Amino acid sequence: MKKNVLVFGLLYGLIVTAFMIYSSVNCYYNANFKSNEVVGYAGMLIAASFIYIGIKNYRDKFNNGTITFGKAFKIGLLITLVASTFYVLVWVIEYYVFLPDWMDKYCTHLITEAKGAGDNQVKMEKTNELVDTYKKIYSNPFYVVLATYVEVLPIGLIVSLICALILKRKSKTGRLATAMAS
Repeated sequence: MKKNVLVFGLLYGLIVTAFMIYSSVNCYYNANFKSNEVVGYAGMLIAASFIYIGIKNYRDKFNNGTITFGKAFKIGLLITLVASTFYVLVWVIEYYVFLPDWMDKYCTHLITEAKGAGDNQVKMEKTNELVDTYKKIYSNPFYVVLATYVEVLPIGLIVSLICALILKRKSKTGRLATAMAS
């Protein structure tokens, strides 16, 4: 199971990280944050297909075509943790080494967008509070890691749950015994 989780977790991680790198660099140099959010989350969903493939691979190749919901969810969760950890590590390196002023550019974008939309004073104050919160979070590496996990982990958890529901399969002998008892 460990090899299966590592292989599919790393594949998931590589793909989701490639989308993240593309999006963050594109935002950094082109300030096109809105469309890149769509690209980033679409990439997360596409990459999360490796959760399905990983659970199915384990069920069919290593577990005689059967798997419980709990075991399937555990495998999906572990694949998600591997991928998410890879994603977080790459983002931390990218942020601190290559794009250290990324959050400043993002906050400037938020303020410019709010001003350009003609937001009223209350909305501008909320935008400024949001910017202050982001800057505070990104001033502490622990919170950068935590915020980055929150970005990617929930999608993997939801996909793991759905895949576990879809892929669970009782053994044929278990089904036969249940049918005979009826």
